[in-house]
Amino acid sequence: MDSQIDYWSARALLEWQVELGVTDATSETPINRFELAAKPVVKKPTKPAPAKVVTTSDIDVAEIAKVAAARATSLEELKAELTNFQHCELQRGAHNLVFADGSPSARVMIIGEAPGREEDLQGLPFVGRIGDLFDKMFAAIAMARSAEGAAGIYITDVLPWRPPQNREPKPEEIAMMRPFIERHIELAKPDLIVLMGNVPCQALLGQRGITRLRGNWKEVLGIPALPMFHPDYLLRNPLAKREAWADLLALQARLKTLF
Repeated sequence: MDSQIDYWSARALLEWQVELGVTDATSETPINRFELAAKPVVKKPTKPAPAKVVTTSDIDVAEIAKVAAARATSLEELKAELTNFQHCELQRGAHNLVFADGSPSARVMIIGEAPGREEDLQGLPFVGRIGDLFDKMFAAIAMARSAEGAAGIYITDVLPWRPPQNREPKPEEIAMMRPFIERHIELAKPDLIVLMGNVPCQALLGQRGITRLRGNWKEVLGIPALPMFHPDYLLRNPLAKREAWADLLALQARLKTLF
């Protein structure tokens, strides 16, 4: 039986021990704490402060992400830049980079939030139970990830790595990935964008509150963008499917005006 635990579980155990007050690791040699306490404390001469060591927290990772994203001149290069980007801690606990699915030539680009468990395992966005509903939603307006052009959809997420336990992405993580998703849009060149959920709205519109934003056309990098409910939200709130259907019809109608 494999006795190894994953990165996030190991980190959580260490943080729990620190909260309990653990300050020292056990040793093979016993230590007499009373004897140590009895020894006089000898003051050491004051030394000048050492030079500051630059750590990841001192680095503007958003600026590094911006430079890395700008280097990409194709979708393949953008995927390679994301793969080589070492400043996002989410990579350590993820199984796969989730880059995109569907046809890059599609006129509609769907931007979701972050990979869940199934997406992380398969390396594709919107799969599993959520993906089944997602595919049915777009099939209802004669669109599919397997189609091309006006009938096709191109799909990605703001975060390409799964947050542990599917937690909500942190603001700093969203800010870190914003240059990559913006460059993704520039390279894919869609005619219309669908922002599925709060995270893409926060990343690209600077706004949250999907129940208020949904159904209202916005603009992202000069491209019309429609906020919509995420399929995961619809699975938990089936009554919201009526609003989702209205948004799909609005998308279909807007797409027809572009012919």
